[in-house]
Amino acid sequence: MDFLLANLPPLGALLGVAGAAIVGGLSRGFSGFGAALVFVPLAAAAVGPRAAVPVLALLECVACLLFLRGAWRHAARREVSVMAVGAIFAVPFGALILAYADPVALRWGLTGLVLMAATVLASGWRYHGAGSVPLTVGVGVVGGVMSGTAMLGGVAPAVWWLGRSAPALTVRANMNLYFAILTAVVTAAYAWRGLIGWDSAWLALAAGPSYAAGLWGGAALFGLASETTFRRAGYALILAAAVLGMPLWDPLTGR
Repeated sequence: MDFLLANLPPLGALLGVAGAAIVGGLSRGFSGFGAALVFVPLAAAAVGPRAAVPVLALLECVACLLFLRGAWRHAARREVSVMAVGAIFAVPFGALILAYADPVALRWGLTGLVLMAATVLASGWRYHGAGSVPLTVGVGVVGGVMSGTAMLGGVAPAVWWLGRSAPALTVRANMNLYFAILTAVVTAAYAWRGLIGWDSAWLALAAGPSYAAGLWGGAALFGLASETTFRRAGYALILAAAVLGMPLWDPLTGR
């Protein structure tokens, strides 16, 4: 017990990660993606990206099980499987980046990715070309690298499926099934690189109830709000997360 308590993170870190978890859970529960876009920048501001990202992987292990049944029923399973193959092979490269990259530089990179993703999603861009196996695998490769680096693996698939004007129910199911496959691989890669330890376990336990509440709230809201209202709220959350996650604010928080 003394050993476990000795590895307990500071109270501020626990509260910061828990607060990020409830907002990330809301986005994830409603749309099937977006948890990392919100959680990682906010949690990284409290504990750094190398600690925040594995925590989300642990939280997602439970979330994926909750959504797997509905995802299997409504998802385009063949397309998701093809995309997941590309992602699986790319995840270890992303994990290497997370393990060895400078934390501050990585946070700036994450901020840039989040802002870019928000811009693309908010622009209303649509891809009207025909899908193909190589193109689908390529989207998966991009998602795999981003997932291994920062659990941002949903950005590329979300832009791909939203850009092809897929129905909201299908997009949500595709993302949930994709994450169920990818999260298992990402978590294993993080464990292999030694990125998951007692700190990660404590932070995941602290964030678990908040993340569960966010997932429940997001799932309950799915179908109640209009798609336009949800998209606008989601873009605002993503933008706020990117701004708050910038290293510029570290002097104000004592980091």
